[in-house]
Amino acid sequence: MVLVHVTRSGHIYSREAIVSYLLIKNKELKQQRERYEAQITTDAQQEHTETETSSSLAIQAFIEKDQGSTQKSTQDHAIAYKKSLKRSIDTESKEDGNKRLKEISYWLSEAQPEYDNQAETIRNNPPPARPSSPMSGEPLRLKDLTSITLMREGDNNGDKGNGGKNAAGGKCMCAVSNKAITTQPVVAIKKTGVVMLKDVYDSVVKATTEKLMCPITGQKFKEKDVLELKKGRSGFAASGKITASKYVPTLT
Repeated sequence: MVLVHVTRSGHIYSREAIVSYLLIKNKELKQQRERYEAQITTDAQQEHTETETSSSLAIQAFIEKDQGSTQKSTQDHAIAYKKSLKRSIDTESKEDGNKRLKEISYWLSEAQPEYDNQAETIRNNPPPARPSSPMSGEPLRLKDLTSITLMREGDNNGDKGNGGKNAAGGKCMCAVSNKAITTQPVVAIKKTGVVMLKDVYDSVVKATTEKLMCPITGQKFKEKDVLELKKGRSGFAASGKITASKYVPTLT
């Protein structure tokens, strides 16, 4: 017998593999939450700073406007005097000149504003509350895993049972009918961990008893305690419902 875990979606995982996966993903999510919270804090501080700057500029503009025409006439006189000079001494440094050039030459590549793609990605992708299932993508917690028992050929008859295959390498079997499980629909009872063929469950459990009762342990259960397990697939051939489409070439 092999003890494994099954999720609500019906996918089967090795206990060591799924527990290790959840530990790693929870650690990654913790780091993602720290980065996300730090970015949100930075955005809030930047927004607060911009608000204060805008308010200060508005107050300064109001004061300058409220001072009357005296200051304005002084400024106009200074500008006119500067223009009247035949030449002026350039005291601007190279760094100041480059900075001013970037401000007025907006088409230059070095004058373009820097875009923080990483910050934008973190800001727009808040981390989920818990890791997702590797197969279904649904949120997954450790307590969502259910232990089930898989019987293999040779469990009851030693290494010579059913064609000489040992329990480790033999096919999984229905716990009720002892039939080999290949591509048939299979269900598992969450309360007892018993795995059986779906047609056996329909004919033996649902059809013959008024109250649902596990045929192996005799324990009562409800319809919601029955999980339909997902079929395994290989890279060479698919199983289950296959939809084929015909390719029709078109002239382009």
